[in-house]
Amino acid sequence: MADSPNCDLKSLSPLQLFERVTEQGEKVRALKAGKAPKDEIDAAVRMLLSLKLSYKTTTGQDYQAGLPPRDLVLINNGTTKEEDEDFVDPWTVQTSNAKGVDYDKLIVRFGSSKIDTDLINRIERAIGQKPHRFLRRGIFFSHRDMDQILDAYENKKSFYLYTGRGPSSQAMHVGHLIPFIFTKWLQEVFDVPLVIQLTDDEKYLWKDLTTEKAYEYARENAKDIIACGFDINKTFIFSDLDYLGTSTGFYKNIVKVQKHVTFNQVKGIFGFTDSDCIGKISFPAIQAAPSFSSSFPQIFNAKENIQCLIPCAIDQDPYFRMTRDVAPRIGQPKPALLHSVFFPALQGAQTKMSASDPNSSIFLTDTPKQIKTKINKHAFSGGRDTIEEHRKYGGNCDVDVSFMYLTFFLEDDDRLEQLKQAYTSGELLTGELKKVLIETLQPLIAAHQERRKQVTDEMVRQFMTPRKLAFEF
Repeated sequence: MADSPNCDLKSLSPLQLFERVTEQGEKVRALKAGKAPKDEIDAAVRMLLSLKLSYKTTTGQDYQAGLPPRDLVLINNGTTKEEDEDFVDPWTVQTSNAKGVDYDKLIVRFGSSKIDTDLINRIERAIGQKPHRFLRRGIFFSHRDMDQILDAYENKKSFYLYTGRGPSSQAMHVGHLIPFIFTKWLQEVFDVPLVIQLTDDEKYLWKDLTTEKAYEYARENAKDIIACGFDINKTFIFSDLDYLGTSTGFYKNIVKVQKHVTFNQVKGIFGFTDSDCIGKISFPAIQAAPSFSSSFPQIFNAKENIQCLIPCAIDQDPYFRMTRDVAPRIGQPKPALLHSVFFPALQGAQTKMSASDPNSSIFLTDTPKQIKTKINKHAFSGGRDTIEEHRKYGGNCDVDVSFMYLTFFLEDDDRLEQLKQAYTSGELLTGELKKVLIETLQPLIAAHQERRKQVTDEMVRQFMTPRKLAFEF
């Protein structure tokens, strides 16, 4: 029996071994912190040493906390490439770096512009208040033509906001809140209309869902979006499966985009193959259409010259690079964009979270107990293997998921900096940092759940009814 763990270890990938070592190191720390019996601690330490040996035998590298092994990573076209190259498209995000994607490289690769101090200061002057923490902390880090949006605002010209959600499950997770939290702030400080696209058609095409189930998910997700506090007089939420059949302006723009993008272009942008269904190939035009104000004649009085600003995660940028290329050829203004970083999975920043994996994230339906258990059990730690090492060398906030989550959700800048200094110096232990995160997320999610209970089916219907909003165009 003693040999079976080692036999099992031989079947693990280098990354899986890395995760096992990390998990065992956290177990050792927990046992020591809890003053467990000496023989139990010794057994756990022996297992940790055995795992580290297996890791070195397999990878040729010594285990280093927060630094996964260099390896080959499979990307979505079935080929391999060195892991120092991140892979990002609208469906796949992969990186070997425990810190996450190298966003500076991604800016260069995608050809966008960095949100620098000058731009943040200009936004502050324009709105007359402190910029959102997502801007202050580089969570929204890249843009396209945000300077044009500010030009329009400063010259009393209108623009509108567009963001979206792909409803692949009934329950959303905290990562899904990021664009909506920021979009709500943008809507409030600039006082502009907002359209929110629910791409239930996309999820039907990509997932094993019926159209009925995809539409049901869209309406359930709409309740979570409404619970973020959007103003019904300034916000239109729509399902593609529903709205496309009622809006000639929306469909006309889809057809215009379809005419000006070739099959070779969408294959190059999105990696489609000859075996993909034609629905997938034509879908990018549907995501492009809300970028044009004439898709919403009831809101914009059929005007075609209202510029659009799109807050989204940067993996959605390929859709809008295509849109910006097409826009001048169909007589439309190019949409501007604000790009966010990816919200990390509990297991680390190498990938996005998955709605199909309940342990990869904190869901908006989770109870306080579930939140506590998930964070304590699954949140990747930047701490050391032992309390003694942690006190001596400190933790690594760059890879610690609890600290990453606090960067998103803890409003107080000074408090966040205090936590960073204490954790980096070794004064604050991993368990203590996780406790701060638990105490931050539990009330936030409980408050969201209370607001969602107040969202009725009638409210959803009102938000999703095409209508004039509280603006004159």
